[in-house]
Amino acid sequence: MTVAILLGTGVGLGLALIAVFAFPARPTLAQAFAALHPPAPRLPSTARPLIPAEPGGQLATLGRPFVPLLARLGLPRAKVRADLGICGRDPARHLAEQAAMAMLGFLLPPAFAAVVTLGGTVIGWQLPVWASLICAGLGVFVPDLALASEAAKRRTQLREAVSEMLDIVVISLAGGSGIEQALRDATEEADDWASHALRQAVEAAHLRRRPPWQTLGELGETAGLPALAELSAALAMAGSEGARIKATLSARSAALQAHQLAEAEAAASSATERMVLPMVGLMGGFMIFLIFPAFASILGAF
Repeated sequence: MTVAILLGTGVGLGLALIAVFAFPARPTLAQAFAALHPPAPRLPSTARPLIPAEPGGQLATLGRPFVPLLARLGLPRAKVRADLGICGRDPARHLAEQAAMAMLGFLLPPAFAAVVTLGGTVIGWQLPVWASLICAGLGVFVPDLALASEAAKRRTQLREAVSEMLDIVVISLAGGSGIEQALRDATEEADDWASHALRQAVEAAHLRRRPPWQTLGELGETAGLPALAELSAALAMAGSEGARIKATLSARSAALQAHQLAEAEAAASSATERMVLPMVGLMGGFMIFLIFPAFASILGAF
């Protein structure tokens, strides 16, 4: 029975690969027009990934044939695309990793069942099949969870970089600099990826002769950071209606610092709660160590 399951799995994967290669995804109308009329070269935009995309590994190579199939299903989702943008990853590579993890999760239970059967223990076909389906479903979401964790850390770093930039901008404005020059001065020293992304956005606005708050807003949309998008809207209002830019930036900086303080307090509280779990485990083990001799004596008496 296990051999039949393995053979059926191999045949199914082979048919899926043939279907993917035989019926590729049809290009949309916009893609067809773009192929006929390629756009002129443009300066780099902040809407692209914040850091260069990393090359795909063996896992991505294994799942690359299933990328068109997953793309037809509407993957990745909008939230995942925002996480991919701030992490600088290729959506096709992410879909390939999802397909590879699902494939590995699907094949792992039959392989384990085959090893157990060779050891002399008979396992029915129902358990491996259900386990394969469950593991395949979980394998699809494993890359999303890892990506979301990394994106959350990067958004925190970008939010801290924006807060530091605003502090320097306010000081430059107090010294008599204009808003554009103050932004360029605040992002002149880039020592990490977040500061480099802000500097790239400001420099792109200077080279393309656009207001810097527009490129900062594009960066906020790419990174999925509402604070940066709100800052862009406040700067646009200040620039068009003549509002007090210095007071606006000071208020935004204070709001970001309050948000960072609240996040730090929440992280500290969460860490404190997690520290209780080992103590509870030690206390439970100690209680079992104390009670077990009494239970052993009672059971031995019978």
